Amino acid sequence: MKRRDFLKSSGRLLAGAAMVPALGSLPCAASRARVSTTRIGRGQATNVVLIVADDLGYADVGVYGCHDVPTPNIDSIARNGVRFTNGYVTCPVCSPTRAGLMTGRYQQRFGHEFNPGPPAAAAKNFGLPLTETTLADRMKALGRTTGMFGKWHLGYEPEFHPTKRGFDEFYGFLAGSHSYFLTGGRPIDDPLVRGTEPVKEITYLTDNLAQEAGAFLERHREEPFFLYLPFNAVHAPMEATPERLAKFSHIKTEPRRTFAAMLSAMDDAVGHVLERLRALELEDDTLVVFLSDNGGPTQQTSSRNNPLRGVKGEVYEGGIRVPFMMQWKGQLPSGNAFDRPVSALDILPTAIAAAGGKVAADWKLDGVNLLPYLRGEKSRPPHDALYWRYGEPWAIRMGDWKLRCELRDGKPQLYDLAADLGETSDLAEKHPDKVAELHAAWKAWNAQLEPPRWIKQDAPRPSTPR
Repeated sequence: MKRRDFLKSSGRLLAGAAMVPALGSLPCAASRARVSTTRIGRGQATNVVLIVADDLGYADVGVYGCHDVPTPNIDSIARNGVRFTNGYVTCPVCSPTRAGLMTGRYQQRFGHEFNPGPPAAAAKNFGLPLTETTLADRMKALGRTTGMFGKWHLGYEPEFHPTKRGFDEFYGFLAGSHSYFLTGGRPIDDPLVRGTEPVKEITYLTDNLAQEAGAFLERHREEPFFLYLPFNAVHAPMEATPERLAKFSHIKTEPRRTFAAMLSAMDDAVGHVLERLRALELEDDTLVVFLSDNGGPTQQTSSRNNPLRGVKGEVYEGGIRVPFMMQWKGQLPSGNAFDRPVSALDILPTAIAAAGGKVAADWKLDGVNLLPYLRGEKSRPPHDALYWRYGEPWAIRMGDWKLRCELRDGKPQLYDLAADLGETSDLAEKHPDKVAELHAAWKAWNAQLEPPRWIKQDAPRPSTPR
């Protein structure tokens, strides 16, 4: 008997298997189907696939306004699910964002504030602190087989290795970047590994990660799983296959042509994973999440964040607002845009709820389960405020108001994002009471945080004059 038929006949599908209507037409809360919050064992609950792009800009995906690079497979997640128009990460660079993503907690609460630098230069204590419990740990506790394929960037020492942090299987690399070929245009001081053993042969890394993820799905088709697929695409080095470069020969400028080829490869890879889910009849049983780890570094790679101001490394919107979408066929509405601010911190509690688990108070999460908001069961915003601290630069968003400051003790800038998405008009002098309100809220949050555990290894590259 096929897995889907077995689950149906056993009465083990999560409640609410009927197609959910559009948000505006949802019935009253009392009649809505709800996800079970009881712990359920192997073979009884939903799978989770989490796909993370690296340095993908807000406008680098078709459904967010990209016109020169088709991304039909990534776009399909939004068409079949929900697209977040105000989806944020917790830092404008890679490693801290991933620390927040993997824990559901602001990473500054445990000192993971900066990128570490390459392995040879990183502090020995660099790594997601062992006091923190990862999403993979929590999914294993719910009976999931866990697999990771791609970029880790959460520690180089053995105790920080993915297989020590909740993952049963790992194929990828530990640092912040890697060549897409076995030998690339610059030296890389950490190898591509399977488990802990170096990989001797690859073709093109984006393709290989997709193939490994697809094979994981095949192996574990009869048991619930958590698949984490953090691509290094479209992060530098700028490397693409000749076939994909030829596909974009009409783009005459570099590095945009290479970027387009790299992005197309990642879209193909996402398509491979989605096709495997369909072929294995797992699509309706799987929550799929896609997002970028931060905004695009436009000058370096030609990624685009328009209409947002700023780039990777900045707490302007272009550094922290990212493509972010979620699909769960039959459980979430399809083709909807969700406009309330949400955070990558929300992925952990949402995944736990989808998997039949229950968040405990002592987890001290900053993220929230988005499922009832996406189904229309809760009408208030998921967050009263979202916060950022990246060394000196800091920001807070509360409603449509955003307060941002380049220096810890500098003069803050106030923006009304509903009227000024590009953050062009500083309203601080016109609304001093609003400045005071947001600044007080940020200071209260900031007082809860730890000092950074290692020094800053990378500096923001300003996109506009100060």
